[in-house]
Amino acid sequence: MAKYSEKFKLMVVKEYLEGNLGYKLLARKHGVKSHKQIINWVKNYENFGAESLMSKKHEKSYSVQFKLDVLRFMKRTGSSVIDSALQFGITNPPMISRWKKEFLEGGAEALGKPKGRSPMSDKGTSKSNKNKHVEEKEMTYEQKLERENELLRLEVEYLKKLRAFQMDPEGYLEKHRQHYHSNSKKNLN
Repeated sequence: MAKYSEKFKLMVVKEYLEGNLGYKLLARKHGVKSHKQIINWVKNYENFGAESLMSKKHEKSYSVQFKLDVLRFMKRTGSSVIDSALQFGITNPPMISRWKKEFLEGGAEALGKPKGRSPMSDKGTSKSNKNKHVEEKEMTYEQKLERENELLRLEVEYLKKLRAFQMDPEGYLEKHRQHYHSNSKKNLN
């Protein structure tokens, strides 16, 4: 995926807002791979300002519950990925598509797995990977029950939130929008 500078993004957004060229023509003119990228920049700029175009050194990490809330909102309302991202203050809409794919392939557990490679150690990694798999297989009965219990707790919590959302979607979304918005402000400071 090509990386574009903040200056470049801002220039393209401002050129679009002047109204002379559409998304596709701007993409062709500036060599942007997809016009959808420009749509994303413009919507982020309009909703969150110029700072939304700044490159992030590390992608913000979201809780599994937040990811499930976003996916549920999309399914219930039929919103697009971009509209859902704007609704929840997410400046990288393709991330939602990735969450959806992960959820469909591996369920809610897949949404909690860390991304990227594990750090390399000085010693051989093959031994540590083998030991890790052996430890997972040799979980005691009690450990397996504790894990299952935790998964059931998460499922119950999920169902409670789903019921609250179904009973009052607007109230639920407003409450969580304020919560997520205030948390994102705290993370910026």
